[in-house]
Amino acid sequence: MNRKKYDSSGSWGTALLKRKTMDINILLMLQSFREGTGAIFTEFLSKMTWYGEMNTVLIISGLIYWCVRKETGIYLLMGWSGNRIVNGVLKVSVCAYRPWIRDARIVPETAAMKTATGYSFPSGHSMNGASLFGGLAIKRDIGTGLRVLFLIIMGLIAFSRIFLGVHTPQDILVGTGAGVLVMFLTGKLLQWLEVHPDKDITVAVIGILIAIIVAVYAALKPYPTDYDAAGNLLVDGLKMANDTFKAVGWVSAFLAGWILERRFVGFTTEVTVKQRVFRMTGGLLGYYTVILIINPLIKAAAVGSAGTVITCFIQMFYIIFLLPAIIKIIERRKQMRNG
Repeated sequence: MNRKKYDSSGSWGTALLKRKTMDINILLMLQSFREGTGAIFTEFLSKMTWYGEMNTVLIISGLIYWCVRKETGIYLLMGWSGNRIVNGVLKVSVCAYRPWIRDARIVPETAAMKTATGYSFPSGHSMNGASLFGGLAIKRDIGTGLRVLFLIIMGLIAFSRIFLGVHTPQDILVGTGAGVLVMFLTGKLLQWLEVHPDKDITVAVIGILIAIIVAVYAALKPYPTDYDAAGNLLVDGLKMANDTFKAVGWVSAFLAGWILERRFVGFTTEVTVKQRVFRMTGGLLGYYTVILIINPLIKAAAVGSAGTVITCFIQMFYIIFLLPAIIKIIERRKQMRNG
């Protein structure tokens, strides 16, 4: 293998995205402000970053789907699944290094670096925030007050990534813009499906095929092989390709579970407050059982990337189909006993 040492003062190995002096200057300015003000703003914006994490977005979207408004939950989960594909293909195509690799003067917040792995462009947290809060903000039936609140939260999630030094301004701008665009197109797709409900299987098949094609592309394409001064590979392209395998699991599970729920379950969120609380409590308990117990056991037993695809499939399938099916059975039996 050709071991090319990475030089932060020169080219970083991609023709699509060159180091921008303005980006670095903005990050250095924010870094100086962060260090000068202590932990006051750092702690707050670290909390805002949490709202852009994958599990946070999935849990909130799932709760909306189970307990608040089913149609909105489907829209959020479908759009988020699409955004995972878009984020994956952009990351492995551009192969942009993190800010502190591009310029050694950048010193990110230590805690934020734990979730800042792999390539930098576009920001996954910004896309997640745009999927949930941006997606809600662009809905027509959202009031002005909530719309403004959701846009503020989306903006703070994106800003937190550059304030903490783990992304550049262009990472968050493209991430946020692409995320909102995917949500807009998702809304249009669902409106079209209301007129053409028989096309749902076609949409599902096309979506799964796109996810698989992106994963194959990520697995086969070449990646930069730049090394740091200690001889460590800066970013392992194969690990980044693994993130696109996650999208295959999530997208396949969503689309399969969405079809099955439409055809065979048909649960509703027009229920009592007591039922909503029951769904929320049971749903969260089941979700954490899946991600903290069941999926780690599967991943330990599975070979290679198969474990990644299977565990992501189970995670989303639980949200979109399995729990609604269980809810439907429990509530139907209760009605029979009372009726």
